[in-house]
Amino acid sequence: MSATENLVRRLRGAVLPAVATPMDPRGVVDLDALRGYAERIAAERIGGVAVWAHTGRGLHLSEPDRQQVLSIWRDAVEGPVVAGVGVPRSVRATTLREAVSATMAMAVHAAEGGADAVMVYPLAQLDGDDDEAVRLHESVATESGLPVLGFFLHGEAGGYPYPPALIRRLLALPSAAGIKLATLDRAMACQDAIRAAEESGKLVITGEDRMFGPSLMWGADTALVGIAAARVGLTSAVLDAWRAGDHAGFVRASGRLDRFAEATFLAPIEGYVQRMLWAAVWEGLLPESAACDPYGPGVPAGERRVLLDCLEELSKEPDRTSAGSVAGRSTQSAT
Repeated sequence: MSATENLVRRLRGAVLPAVATPMDPRGVVDLDALRGYAERIAAERIGGVAVWAHTGRGLHLSEPDRQQVLSIWRDAVEGPVVAGVGVPRSVRATTLREAVSATMAMAVHAAEGGADAVMVYPLAQLDGDDDEAVRLHESVATESGLPVLGFFLHGEAGGYPYPPALIRRLLALPSAAGIKLATLDRAMACQDAIRAAEESGKLVITGEDRMFGPSLMWGADTALVGIAAARVGLTSAVLDAWRAGDHAGFVRASGRLDRFAEATFLAPIEGYVQRMLWAAVWEGLLPESAACDPYGPGVPAGERRVLLDCLEELSKEPDRTSAGSVAGRSTQSAT
């Protein structure tokens, strides 16, 4: 069995939190807070984690910080670690060649740090060139020696739509393990992408925090989502109920997740990282001092009260979580 086939087997039906990175207001990574956070997330029933993803501000981190983040998660988690790779914000890539080179370098560093796979950020420099997109994924796999995941990322986060034909071509690559879909609110684009991916037999990974339940109904079979950075049990309950054919349980769990997503993934969408960090503080996963997103748009403090009110209400209806869950146990107040 190839590494790609093994990864598909291990991850199908699993939840991979797109984990956050604890930082102070200056962007300094709090390594002690990260170790505690990693231990708590690892205690949940997860299939693995995704580091350096959008939720973790991976492209904003320095290379030494990325390596420390990867090392801590690699030590904490038994399951596969997927690393997002693209063009770091510190790199000035004005041409496609420069962007591809930066992405390949980040993938090589991920492999050296013990990642099991890489998720390739869409590059603006591709400018819709499907042939170059396929070559990018081939080059990343060749240089890193790791299986690759495609990443259909919505424009608000810096991505662009992958047409169904491109998804079919990407998933036809022997090194491709699947594709993550994060279309935000484009139901038709999500459906079309899932249809294009299903026939490959590869992983169809939902990253649709605001369409999580529907994306499973449309055919997604695995989850890699930012909403699980703080609410693993809430996310797992939806996926588990769907895969078990427990339709009544699925409707209940999906409704609960939707309520949290509505309080977290709203305009400005980039503010979701800070909102997830606030949720992680409430959950007892992070200290207040490490729950900062210096790269976001800034979120009004009043939104925190709304978010915490939602969490308080959800805590009265416990998630179906692992014994190690800390969900709903913190009663920290908004600040």
